[in-house]
Amino acid sequence: MAEIIPFRAWRYAPHLPIDELTSPLFDVVSEKQIKALYAQEYNSIHLSVPAMGVSYQEIADLQEKWKKEGVLRQDELPAIYVYYQYFSLPNSNKTFCRKGFIAMVRIYEWNENQILRHENILPHSVNDRIELLRATQMNIAPTHGLYTDTLHQLEPFMDESMLAPIYETEDYQGVRDVLSIIQDARIIAKFQEVIAQSKIILADGHHRYTSSLEYAKEMRKKNPHHTGKEIYNYHLMYFTNTESDDLKILPTHRLVQDLPNFNEQNLIDKLHQYFDIKPVIEPETLEEVIAGKTWTFGLVTQNLSCKIRLRAEVLDQMTWHFPEVVKRLDLTILHYFVLYKVLGISKEEQQQGKYLSFVRNFHECLEKVEHQKAQIALITQGVSIEEVKKVCESGYTMPQKSTYFYPKVVCGFVFASITESENATMADKFFRKTS
Repeated sequence: MAEIIPFRAWRYAPHLPIDELTSPLFDVVSEKQIKALYAQEYNSIHLSVPAMGVSYQEIADLQEKWKKEGVLRQDELPAIYVYYQYFSLPNSNKTFCRKGFIAMVRIYEWNENQILRHENILPHSVNDRIELLRATQMNIAPTHGLYTDTLHQLEPFMDESMLAPIYETEDYQGVRDVLSIIQDARIIAKFQEVIAQSKIILADGHHRYTSSLEYAKEMRKKNPHHTGKEIYNYHLMYFTNTESDDLKILPTHRLVQDLPNFNEQNLIDKLHQYFDIKPVIEPETLEEVIAGKTWTFGLVTQNLSCKIRLRAEVLDQMTWHFPEVVKRLDLTILHYFVLYKVLGISKEEQQQGKYLSFVRNFHECLEKVEHQKAQIALITQGVSIEEVKKVCESGYTMPQKSTYFYPKVVCGFVFASITESENATMADKFFRKTS
């Protein structure tokens, strides 16, 4: 199954305050956050998100400058980095702890079915990430992968490592992030053994993984002596266990904007063909109104707030060719019957993100509609990890932005070079296998 290896991370020098160095991932960071973080000289945002007018090569040059000046230093021994995130959720007094670790995983083609994607991607984001990877030769932040271990064999080793953390900070989400390190070769071998028994579901970072996959294919073509052991065959990933009770998936809502010839009455008339519609006087209650109800969504426009629920007999009208497990997903229903059939946004336009934006914050959705920055807000519910597993097993994918695994990992704890000269010690090569 999946192969992982430890790596010698590039990390910030110990005298630098880690609180001022971490940043949100490139696809969730806001413009306000970017502006504030760019004011911090050594913040990781400088490496992960190109500023206006800053080229990918300039980012690569800055990275090299930080290495030479000692701002970034490479660990002497290959390691697995244990990463715990302590967090809470609204309407709950419980403190959750998502336990995981960071390692390098071998890059597999999608058709090898070792790393499984569960949602579609947006092409422009892949182009951005692969250009950054080409220039920097560095995985700036880990993607998020899910392995399955019903026996929880790795948690005791991770708990023991956490007795001596190397980083501890509170991030932009209000989450407490803690990092520790494992360099014991025998324990690392146990991690490799457990992961080798599981396929990996890509929870977050489809664009970054796809970029690494495309880059690795480029390098294999260029290298006449390719063996499979080269470091460009590996990708930085954060691993968590699907069997953990503290693995949380939050919904991502849809906003529709700039749709030509939009008319609220036409919207209602077309919705009636497929959905039962019930007005909701207070849109702020929509999350509670739709909670736990299959094929049910909140819909908000300038003059309308309602709950819509697909009539069961309508499902057979779907012409998209999906297996039943995908066909019956709430988000498939939403994308087919609302976005495609009612609003006329084609499957290709949806994949390109045309007329659509994706927002996790429920109240932000309502504000966008209220201030006429969106024509429609479509309020969704989160998917379950069991649904994600079943979709992956089917070989199909969900619509883009179907899941929001919470919390997000932060950028800035560890960076992983894919330059061979920086991963060339005997210890580095000891853990790599020939593909």
